[in-house]
Amino acid sequence: MVTDPETWTGRATNRVQWLLAAIGAACLALGVELAVDAAWNAGVTAVLMAVIGCVAVGLLVLFGTLAFVHVELTVGRNALEVRCGYMGLPRRRIPLDHVVRADFAPRVTPRHWGGWGYRWRPEKGTAVVVRRGEGLVLTLGDGRSFTITVDDAETAVRVIRRRLNLRRRAARTDP
Repeated sequence: MVTDPETWTGRATNRVQWLLAAIGAACLALGVELAVDAAWNAGVTAVLMAVIGCVAVGLLVLFGTLAFVHVELTVGRNALEVRCGYMGLPRRRIPLDHVVRADFAPRVTPRHWGGWGYRWRPEKGTAVVVRRGEGLVLTLGDGRSFTITVDDAETAVRVIRRRLNLRRRAARTDP
């Protein structure tokens, strides 16, 4: 008999997004540099717009990228939890009671979902895509799907399927 660990954890990381984060940090640094060294008497409005623009773009790119450079999937006894980025935000918790099926997806690409990050497409469902490669697709009780790119997705699917089967057996034997 095969036993599952109390919790199974899988991760995926996209190192390319660190380059984008560096570009965001460079924009932020440029904004600070402009604020400190600019000739404010030459044209306050133009300099202020440049500073605000560089800082805003830098912060958006930096934090938007860092939020989806990493994903972690934890399969517990009663629920799955998906945490994005190193701060764990955004986060989604899915009770196993809401999962109907789990399938292995050998090739999930950002192109199919419209880019990296937390994605929603009406015809496909919701996804957390941090890199190209294997992932898993959960079919939920309301008919929607949730796709996650994670390393060793086949093991995650096996663990989820076993837990679903155990829950179904337990539900049939309860009076």
